[in-house]
Amino acid sequence: MVKFYLNVSATLDGVTNFQPIDTPESPFEYTFTIQCTKCRTTHDKPITINRFEEHDITGSRGEASFVFRCKECKSEHSISILRTTKSLTLDDDKKSIPILEIDARGLDIEKFIPDGLYQAIGAESNTKFNDFEFDDGEWYDYDDKAGAEVSITEVEWDVARS
Repeated sequence: MVKFYLNVSATLDGVTNFQPIDTPESPFEYTFTIQCTKCRTTHDKPITINRFEEHDITGSRGEASFVFRCKECKSEHSISILRTTKSLTLDDDKKSIPILEIDARGLDIEKFIPDGLYQAIGAESNTKFNDFEFDDGEWYDYDDKAGAEVSITEVEWDVARS
């Protein structure tokens, strides 16, 4: 088993607690490109993982968030994901924060594709900004309570092996 972390860094202006919306009622579909560690084939399509789903692992009593059979070598692999308790805050400006812990068996996680809905909170006003997506790695809005523009820019995602 190999442990990976999905890390995020960004420049936050007027907002804090930036994170994916990921609840049992509204699960985030984490999208990755993956590679089989046995035959080194990169899967031709991105895969999505919902951390609230559990799938049986063949020949095991265990379960995983995602189970995959490689088309090339026919080996079965699995990934389990766990959301960390962290979100990106104003104090973390330009720091890389781990938001997802990934246990991969037989797969390397190559890249995260940030499709989905995110949330943040107004730093001065506690205004909730829910259900926004990124357009070219940036997001802009206006906080009526604070009377100022807010933004998240220079967003970078990194999948790091621990």
